[in-house]
Amino acid sequence: MRVTPDLLLQAYAAGVFPMAESATSGRLRWIEPHERGIIPLDGLRVSRSLRRAVRNGGFEVEVDRDFAATMRACAAPAPGREDTWINEEIHRAYNELHGLGHAHSVECRIGGDLVGGLYGVSLGAAFFGESMFSSVADASKVALVHLVARLRRGGYRLLDTQFVTPHLASLGAIAVPRRRYLALLADAISREAGFYLGPLDPGESLHSTSQTS
Repeated sequence: MRVTPDLLLQAYAAGVFPMAESATSGRLRWIEPHERGIIPLDGLRVSRSLRRAVRNGGFEVEVDRDFAATMRACAAPAPGREDTWINEEIHRAYNELHGLGHAHSVECRIGGDLVGGLYGVSLGAAFFGESMFSSVADASKVALVHLVARLRRGGYRLLDTQFVTPHLASLGAIAVPRRRYLALLADAISREAGFYLGPLDPGESLHSTSQTS
């Protein structure tokens, strides 16, 4: 079955998302976790070292400069993750979704080179984080700080992380039961939000985040 942008948006609106069995597999699974990971938009936790990286780390943070390259980097093998759930069908479908304005990337560069970032899907006032990567320390975390600031400024209500990993938990992610998640989702997608209204200024990006040691 060909995954179309309309099918993807219908799936996200119903609380479901696709994952391939591997990078080379042609089979997709549609996932609906019993517990869903979210980062409350007023609950991002930022360590002192990450605050320094946001302010003084030398990262150039941009949005949607190269969505396709960000997806490719998220799918590339990394230590502890030799394979990925991002196959060619997912690459194609999400790039089409990006072309329609429903998928976005936040990218960190140093000297013009892409060194970290994330991408996800936007629907109403919900943003569904899909994947993130770093080739230098803290790059994906810096992208997340900027994403949260952008979502807060743009009037978003929900930041979905799919699952809660120890890494995401350290940044403030929590797990909510499916029923609660679906209520949050229904409220968020019924509202309007603006992805391009958010700031890229590091100071504003850190505003109202919680500091950890």
